[in-house]
Amino acid sequence: MGMFSVRKPRGFHHNWIYVDERKEKLAKIEENAKRELGLLPPKEFDPEDIRGKFADSTTHLKRFKEKGSKANNAMIVFLIIVLLWVWYAIMNGVI
Repeated sequence: MGMFSVRKPRGFHHNWIYVDERKEKLAKIEENAKRELGLLPPKEFDPEDIRGKFADSTTHLKRFKEKGSKANNAMIVFLIIVLLWVWYAIMNGVI
């Protein structure tokens, strides 16, 4: 246990209790089959149906999406300090 080795807290993962994904998938397949047979009117185009399909089909984009993009905090702090120094130097006529 060192001073500079801080343990990360355990990640949060929520498992749905009252959702049956298999049942929802079967209902969607049944609805599509009824549409193909003509028992239901054709479904209108919805852009939400195709949103994210490309990212879900590739492994590297799926991992990137799950991981999320995190900005480097040290770089942001360094940039703020440099900008503050430049602003101070301009205001006082050093530069």
